[in-house]
Amino acid sequence: MRVTPHHTAEQLATLIRAEPRAKVARRLAAVRLALLGHTAPDIAAQVLLSDRQVRTWVARYNAGGAEALADRPGRGRKGPLTAAQEQGLTERLRAGPTPADDACTLRGQDVRRILAEEFGVLRSLQERGLIEVVGRSEALGRPLLYGTTPRMLELLGLRDLQDLPRADELTIALQPHRPERDGEDDAAAYVAAEH
Repeated sequence: MRVTPHHTAEQLATLIRAEPRAKVARRLAAVRLALLGHTAPDIAAQVLLSDRQVRTWVARYNAGGAEALADRPGRGRKGPLTAAQEQGLTERLRAGPTPADDACTLRGQDVRRILAEEFGVLRSLQERGLIEVVGRSEALGRPLLYGTTPRMLELLGLRDLQDLPRADELTIALQPHRPERDGEDDAAAYVAAEH
């Protein structure tokens, strides 16, 4: 495996010892071992990464040096608030409840209301009009019971709840995939597996 010599093996060892992030230290160790002539499978076994991950991190090091081994920002799901809105929400929550909140302490429902009213962010199915309270259970604590709204059915492309699949249809659909047998299609394999 070819490694662009941005650093010597000794410099990489120093970087590894000084690196506070375990993931980045592991990546640096993989690059150091590659620089010392080890193969990808050997490196993978030593640093607990896959062969492919080793090759990926070495390629990133080759392209950008040690700085390229850090996690890139912006991965994963984006939050509903901008950075400025997050700062504003943080300040609002640190300030505590206002007389308009009509509360001694802010609870989850208060934060959801603040997000909706002050920042225009809806965070629940109920706030989006997809479910509604239909009553209370007789169980201990009398929890709320929810039902779907016509809007949710419309979004799901259903005329009414009768269009939902039956429970026995779901058990077949939710089974784990089993490899096909020679000459049989998936449906026949599932039927055979059930009996």
